[in-house]
Amino acid sequence: MRIISWNINSLRLRLPLLKELIQLANPDIICLQETKVPDPLFPKEDIEALGYPYIVYRGMKSYNGVCILSKHPIELSSLTKDWCGQEDCRHIAVDFDFLGKPVTLHNFYVPAGGDEPDPDVNPKFQHKLNFLQEVTAWFKDNLSQNSILVGDLNIAPLEHDVWSHKQLLKIVSHTPIETKGLTAWLKTGFVDAMREIVPSSEKLYTWWSYRNKDWEKTNRGRRLDHLWITPTLVPYLQAITVYKEVRNWEKPSDHVPILLELK
Repeated sequence: MRIISWNINSLRLRLPLLKELIQLANPDIICLQETKVPDPLFPKEDIEALGYPYIVYRGMKSYNGVCILSKHPIELSSLTKDWCGQEDCRHIAVDFDFLGKPVTLHNFYVPAGGDEPDPDVNPKFQHKLNFLQEVTAWFKDNLSQNSILVGDLNIAPLEHDVWSHKQLLKIVSHTPIETKGLTAWLKTGFVDAMREIVPSSEKLYTWWSYRNKDWEKTNRGRRLDHLWITPTLVPYLQAITVYKEVRNWEKPSDHVPILLELK
């Protein structure tokens, strides 16, 4: 079972890149974030033509949006929710069968939080903190036994998830209050699959800013995208892959796809 997560930063704009990614990685399931397409305009026929007949999506114009594309049967899960009282298309969940086990797959796009890491002056940062608190409280009581959670969580929690721990401590995505909040969410019953494979002592990034034209040379990245699994699935964990080369494709997203492989 090969599951890809990718903040595609506009599905319709980057459909050609999605086709290239499928040829490169041959995933069974694709979870996309920031699709930026309202549901009536979702390119369903184009996706089906790529070999993914099972599709669930939640979208809105210009912002946010999540979808899950699959080669195999999936069903929209009743656990799909809106958060913080906003219908802003940041979460979708599906149920499917894996080796006779019922599995729930969550796809999240967590609020970025703006530029100022002060909830008193920045409503976007307050929204992000509220979001983390709400999902953490909910998962404590509602986590299914066999669960996978992927997505752009917009937080790089560990020291080596950023290019400079000291310089980014006051930068949104790596502030202590955010990393503490994400860790609390992880501890509701998940294992960080990426760090099961790549030790936390090694640098690991999934995002490089558009502002840095020489991004590959300077390598000032952050690990904002995540793959989590419940302990019941850890014995099946085979590999993770970060497709860094996609960042060099024509008109790329600032995030790169990440792959979870369960044997």
